[in-house]
Amino acid sequence: MKRTGIALAVLLLGAGIAGAQQDLVATRIQLMKDNGKSMAAFAQMAKGEKPYDQATVDSSLTKLEAAAKKLPTLYPASTKDVQTEEKYTASSKVWENKADFESHIAKLGKVVADNKGKITSLDTLKAAIPQFGDSCKGCHETYRIKKS
Repeated sequence: MKRTGIALAVLLLGAGIAGAQQDLVATRIQLMKDNGKSMAAFAQMAKGEKPYDQATVDSSLTKLEAAAKKLPTLYPASTKDVQTEEKYTASSKVWENKADFESHIAKLGKVVADNKGKITSLDTLKAAIPQFGDSCKGCHETYRIKKS
């Protein structure tokens, strides 16, 4: 009876760990999607597809700032092989060169900090967009893989 109890406890612990890893991956995927929505809001305003809206700019900057702080914690080695149905996945390079990966996230945080409170018009938004784009692109080119 003790062996059955121990075996069951080990199975439940393993399932809990696997579930926790899935949760971390789901959280980082959602953060990346939210980042994309923030960047899309900026682009739509810059292109004249939507009117400039300071509340949207401020909200997007707050979300990007929070993401830059949280993202480094969402890539423990234990999530390296977690598979999802998403179109993109993290490259193994994330874990092979963690310091460089995290420096890219820090660049996003710096771009947000440098622009928070300074984007107050359509012109200042347009001037800031390339900084955000470069920040995202630099990381995505190396650390994101499109699944086939």
